[in-house]
Amino acid sequence: QVQLVESGGGLVQAGTSLRLSCAASGRTFSNWSMGWFRQAPGKEREFVAAINWSGGNTAYADSVKGRFTISRDKAKNTLYLQMNSLKSEDTAVYYCATTTVVYSMAVRAPGSYEYWGQGTQVTVSS
Repeated sequence: QVQLVESGGGLVQAGTSLRLSCAASGRTFSNWSMGWFRQAPGKEREFVAAINWSGGNTAYADSVKGRFTISRDKAKNTLYLQMNSLKSEDTAVYYCATTTVVYSMAVRAPGSYEYWGQGTQVTVSS
């Protein structure tokens, strides 16, 4: 049974930082691609960032490029999202996801992911 559990969300002021974590259990994720997505109220789930199996390839949405950094610790089976210079438009529920398919590149399409966490709320006040 694969489980993904996000943590690290909260209420912060604009311009500050947060680091989200996604703890994976049930399988060894060292060869799996992983990603972060978010969903704001009344909007569809959107891609935020992704990382390939080796960690050598990453991808970001234009809206977060230069502010967010995705990383993974294979030894801890944990995925991270460092979010700096937060804006009110970053307010959303953030989800991590993973896939058993081995991709050489970071994967942006949500339909390519098989397992999803329950999400963690990030609220940025302006």
